[in-house]
Amino acid sequence: MYFADVLEIEDLGNRGYLAGGTRAAVVVDPPRDIDQVIAAAALRGVRIVAVAETHVHNDYVTGGLELARLTGARYLVPAGASVAYARVPVADGDVEEIEDGLTLQAVATPGHTPHHTSYVLAEDGRERAAFTGGSLLMGSVGRPDLVEPRLTEELARAQHASAHRLAAELDDEVAVMPTHGFGSFCSTVRAGGEHGTIGAEKTSNPVLLQDLDTFVRELLAGLDDVPAYYAHIGPTNSAGPASVDLTPPRPATAEEIAHRLAAGEWVVDLRDRVAFSEGHVAGSFNFEVEGRLATYLAWMIPWGKPVTLLAGSVEDLSRAQRELARVGIDRPAAASVGTPAAWAGGRAPLAAFPRATFPDLAAARARGEEIVVLDVRRAGERAGGWIEGSVHVPIHQVHQRLSEVPAGTVWVHCTSGTRAAIAASVLDAAGRDVVAVDDGYDAAADTGLRLVTPERH
Repeated sequence: MYFADVLEIEDLGNRGYLAGGTRAAVVVDPPRDIDQVIAAAALRGVRIVAVAETHVHNDYVTGGLELARLTGARYLVPAGASVAYARVPVADGDVEEIEDGLTLQAVATPGHTPHHTSYVLAEDGRERAAFTGGSLLMGSVGRPDLVEPRLTEELARAQHASAHRLAAELDDEVAVMPTHGFGSFCSTVRAGGEHGTIGAEKTSNPVLLQDLDTFVRELLAGLDDVPAYYAHIGPTNSAGPASVDLTPPRPATAEEIAHRLAAGEWVVDLRDRVAFSEGHVAGSFNFEVEGRLATYLAWMIPWGKPVTLLAGSVEDLSRAQRELARVGIDRPAAASVGTPAAWAGGRAPLAAFPRATFPDLAAARARGEEIVVLDVRRAGERAGGWIEGSVHVPIHQVHQRLSEVPAGTVWVHCTSGTRAAIAASVLDAAGRDVVAVDDGYDAAADTGLRLVTPERH
């Protein structure tokens, strides 16, 4: 009896898979930190005989090359992918035997990338699961604009054709097991469910319900910002990633932390936003370890700039290091586990700023206070409506556009408070008076704040 286990990479909104039978298994789209993959295989009591990539990933560094080297597995990579290492090039229709009665067949599904390939797992000739990578997602498809702007429309049309091919060639009960779509920016929208089948996608996925031209038009109109670090991940995966190193970083003293701040390096406090706002090392930035750390830190930091991590526990530091390695931030320059007082070392008083809610913001405006409302949501989110008079700078651009934020106390908000906390820390480090709105944006409508909708605007 076959199995297909999910390897959840929650912080990036992705999944890899371990699938096989009683003795052997294949790993599809493995994460950078392959220790969890090896542990999952050991728990199943199977040998990894093949590692398969659906495409050269843009959003995370693959662990496929290292996993294949360590296990001796065959490394299956689409033949059309341009890579600098030895692999088994796979083309449409190629079949890999996992064990007796269990096979993996390659199906060309261009669209997310020109070389994108899905894999269909069959047991005794019966198709069981389709590992669709960034092609057919649950309720969506992978975005076609990550390769080359001039190819975007062509790839969008190919994405439509690939999804329809899968729907036509596979039985309704075949499981759909994509890599992207669970919050990944490689997906056009967030997936609508945790599990899917070909039959379910036929009744709900726009790519299978819309004609080609309608699908392409709506897909291209809905594309949002692309994280800046994607430009570095693709080349890293093409060249062949180095082995991951998760050993503890060198300890950072208070003197070293001060030195690194003075040198313009990034010192990142991983504690939760409440604790950070109450007291932190002046000049440090707050990226909560619970708040999509890897995505937003990798998106914002100038690529290659040294980063020092400050954590409240060894567990948080280890988790952060693992998450950052997945997006190519391999080794922190230094790190410290402790408290803000220890990190500052008595050299300067701790910095702090207030937190507030949308009712507090409404009250401040009603009192006639001279404040700046800064909206750090992405453009696609703001398009649905915004607070009248607010200034818009998306979170990933705040550190580059500080000069565009008007003078005055800045009340910064996002959708839930996580990104507002990041932006507030950046503004605070720049010497601005800031208030972090730690509240859900839906609450703004009930406070008396004037909201602008696209229709009214």
